Amino acid sequence: MERISAKWRGGTAIGTAIVLALAAWPAAAVEISYASGVVGTAIDSFRERVKPWEEATGNTVNFVPMPASTSDQFGQYRLWLAAGNADIDLYQTDIIWAAQLADQFVDLSGPAAEIAAASFPAIIESQTVDGRLVALPLYTDAPALYYRADLLEKYGAGVPRSWEELTETAARIQAEERAAGNGDFWGFVWQGNAYEGLSCNALEWLASSGGGHVVEADGAISVNNPAAIEALELAAGWVGTISPPGVLAYQEEEARGVWQTGNALFMRNWPYAYALGNGADSPVKGLFGVAPLPAGGDDGGSAATLGGWNVAVSKYSQHQEAAISLALYLAGPEAQKAGALGEAHLPTLVALYDDPEIAAAQPIVPRWKEIFEQAVPRPSAPTKGAYNEVSARFWSAVHETLSGQGSAAENLELLELDLDDLKGRGW
Repeated sequence: MERISAKWRGGTAIGTAIVLALAAWPAAAVEISYASGVVGTAIDSFRERVKPWEEATGNTVNFVPMPASTSDQFGQYRLWLAAGNADIDLYQTDIIWAAQLADQFVDLSGPAAEIAAASFPAIIESQTVDGRLVALPLYTDAPALYYRADLLEKYGAGVPRSWEELTETAARIQAEERAAGNGDFWGFVWQGNAYEGLSCNALEWLASSGGGHVVEADGAISVNNPAAIEALELAAGWVGTISPPGVLAYQEEEARGVWQTGNALFMRNWPYAYALGNGADSPVKGLFGVAPLPAGGDDGGSAATLGGWNVAVSKYSQHQEAAISLALYLAGPEAQKAGALGEAHLPTLVALYDDPEIAAAQPIVPRWKEIFEQAVPRPSAPTKGAYNEVSARFWSAVHETLSGQGSAAENLELLELDLDDLKGRGW
């Protein structure tokens, strides 16, 4: 026990709480099985990260690799949990899985109260179902607005604070760059394909414009409202004007491909694109910055859809105490800091964004603090097991609007009716 205690002695209250919790677990050593889709060198990093916990408790961690595909992971998790599989103690989960698997996981709200209080509130909200904290955040993710700082300076423009300002700036600079000979230049690239990524983009347009969150925290369906309609109409106007017609088939990598070749002014994308954009062979290396996504109308503010990974304890585990201990350690400051330093994982504990060692080693981390402070969860918690269907119907309605197949008003009205039928008497 001395090794972990020494590291955290005089440190945060979270560290103290976890040390005391570790000391309370039974002395008999057990093996904890941890299922995760982590691949490649990240597996080695994970094994290094859990060594202090193993040494402090005498327990060992058996890493159970999962398919790289998140859909395949989720399918396997559902099969195991439905069968009451006791072989897996801990599951590493996507942020949107908590509500769908909540009944199979242990409530961590008591043991993790201090961690929850020190985390970004939206992340804890996303993992809380019917008052039960069913997964603890390990690291998080949220998109930003990538902008060509050199071109904004060249044309005397600022970083846009609203979607309307982005539209105007993108159109003006796109026209200037094309007149200067770059006929392939576009103002704004994003993810318009009909998939989960479009749900994330569209949620940001709606939430930042005062148009709600599709389904609210109390389960109310809010998607059909004037602000949401206006936000979708604005986005539909980008296709073929400031965004290429092909954006309707773009996912993250297609958008990055246009951006990183120097052929876009603005891009909406996740943090992974930051390091790639600054790679040695990148044409935009050192030429861009990142900022929170723009706000919408008078009632909105910036909104970035939360991503990220969490850890949940199976209610079928035969070693729940040790599994909870490991979950607390992985979600605590020592493990989160190690992940930030070693792999540029974005922490979920707010205080780590002001850690000078992290800032020096991984400058990307402090740049995302403001973004996470304004992040919004997808409506997975209120819709529970129906979330995948809710999201699919949402992105379909949005994609039809962007494609010119019906107006925003028509498509959101039909979506509201569809969601009412799906909800029935309750989520």
